[in-house]
Amino acid sequence: MTTTHDSRNFFLEGPAGRLEAILWTPSSSARPPLAAVVCHPHPLFGGTMHNKVVYQTAKSLDGRGIPVLRFNFRGAGLSAGVHDRGQGEKDDVRAALDFLAGEFPGVPILLAGFSFGAWVGLRVGCEHPRVSHLIGLGLPVNSTDFSFLRQCNKPKLFVHASNDEHGAIDKVKALIPTLAGENHLVVVEGVDHFFAGKLDELHAAITNWLADSVFQLRH
Repeated sequence: MTTTHDSRNFFLEGPAGRLEAILWTPSSSARPPLAAVVCHPHPLFGGTMHNKVVYQTAKSLDGRGIPVLRFNFRGAGLSAGVHDRGQGEKDDVRAALDFLAGEFPGVPILLAGFSFGAWVGLRVGCEHPRVSHLIGLGLPVNSTDFSFLRQCNKPKLFVHASNDEHGAIDKVKALIPTLAGENHLVVVEGVDHFFAGKLDELHAAITNWLADSVFQLRH
């Protein structure tokens, strides 16, 4: 499924200065089922909102008629500020969520994050009252603690590569059953952290989950 959208490049106000952002809004005037924020991977290793996994995630959500906001964390791209090892970046996520909530009053928000963006974004999304659903892509469990998800009751989709060098698949498979709420894991076989060559399987995982877990519930 595809949709036409209006694309807006702008700066939103963040706690450390302006944050470079892109908002895709469906051209249809119908009330969207969700609005979404997608958080990018580690900026010190080249991660920005233009990362292929982030872009594909945005495309998959856009294809279901969901408005999608991507933004660059502080110090990435044209965003102000300097990298803060995931602490200040949580406030960047809050600023993005608050902006989206203002743009789409009363619409629940889905928060998706890839790698570093999953670690930062899911921590905020679990706590934020407007966030109803979460997507974690390529969790870097080898070096990062995701135990906070054990207290998070919101529905969650995890998509992970079988050969992810930053998140051993056995560790991910052991983590998921310990989490609160409804959790769904899709493993993309034979690929590394960046899902190279298999972004279509990432797309399928997201759209199938949306159809089964989100849109079905709304009808």
